[in-house]
Amino acid sequence: MKAGIVGLPNVGKSTLFNCLSNAKAQSANFPFCTIEPNIGVVNVPDQRLEKLESLVKPERVVPATVEIVDIAGLVKGASKGEGLGNQFLANIRETDAILHVLRCFDNDNIVHVDGSVNPIRDKETIDMELQLKDLETVEKKLDKVKRAAKTGNKDAQKEEAVLLKIKQGLESGISVRAIEFEADDYNDFVKPSQFITDKPVMYVCNVDEGSAVSGNAYVEKVKAAVTDENAEVLVLAVGTEADINELDDYEERKLFLEDIGLDEPGSAKLIRGAYKLLNQQTYFTAGVKEVRAWTVDVGATAPQAAGVIHTDFEKGFIRAEVIAYDDYVHYGSEVKVKEAGKMRVEGKNYIVKDGDVMHFLFNV
Repeated sequence: MKAGIVGLPNVGKSTLFNCLSNAKAQSANFPFCTIEPNIGVVNVPDQRLEKLESLVKPERVVPATVEIVDIAGLVKGASKGEGLGNQFLANIRETDAILHVLRCFDNDNIVHVDGSVNPIRDKETIDMELQLKDLETVEKKLDKVKRAAKTGNKDAQKEEAVLLKIKQGLESGISVRAIEFEADDYNDFVKPSQFITDKPVMYVCNVDEGSAVSGNAYVEKVKAAVTDENAEVLVLAVGTEADINELDDYEERKLFLEDIGLDEPGSAKLIRGAYKLLNQQTYFTAGVKEVRAWTVDVGATAPQAAGVIHTDFEKGFIRAEVIAYDDYVHYGSEVKVKEAGKMRVEGKNYIVKDGDVMHFLFNV
């Protein structure tokens, strides 16, 4: 699962990517410095993993990860191939969620591709290009579906109605994610089409250091503009995050954060936000050899969770021994949890909960 960082040129995408990943994307004050999409595999910060480590004292600890893609800046006309348009749209189509970076700071030394700072205009520029690309997709689909609908095919008639609704929305500047559908219509006709503007989105407002805690007037405008999209808005001082990233000493980082009024780097919140945006959750395995965070989709069953470790675990699944994270911490060890009767045995239909500590029994 991948989250793609998108935005106009020079809004701070590559600097943010560098903060999130050990890979060093070129970060320079001119458009298109990121020509190829840079990909970074980023650890998901999770204090629960640290707590389990302190209790179990394993030989190694393995965190959950999320893949972040830094994509070249988009400009007006991208849907028609302007700038790096075709490449941008192909790269974004391959991601599962969008981290949309908006410039919400004033700085005369950093040029804006459109000459002035206006995050709402910037958002609309990208939205329009993505909507135009989706409109192209929906029109091609409609051509095929209309022919089948004319023959009396009931499914084709249903799909035609859904596609016309999408077309009407896109022509009015409404992204697919902001259009309401019946659950069956969405699953049957919308989801399989993988419209770009249907991907979940988080708006990252890149602010100056003084606005890192409370935001600013630009941020308030962004929040007001995205109310219909059910999208999260995250305030991040990307330049400041880059400065924090340069500090090797943990205590120095902590002092820096305290000075500007933050309890943790904003990048940590962003990574967790991306993980949630991708509809991911974590379960743990805990033993003296290894304490590890495993990634599963929200709603995954116990056999599916077992399959993340190895496909044989899913094929030969018998049962799962499950301890709630809070119980594990409260009693301090697996042995004490068992003694207290707090370990549960769950079968194939069990839906994994975020934070479950699990052990699988299987037979192949």
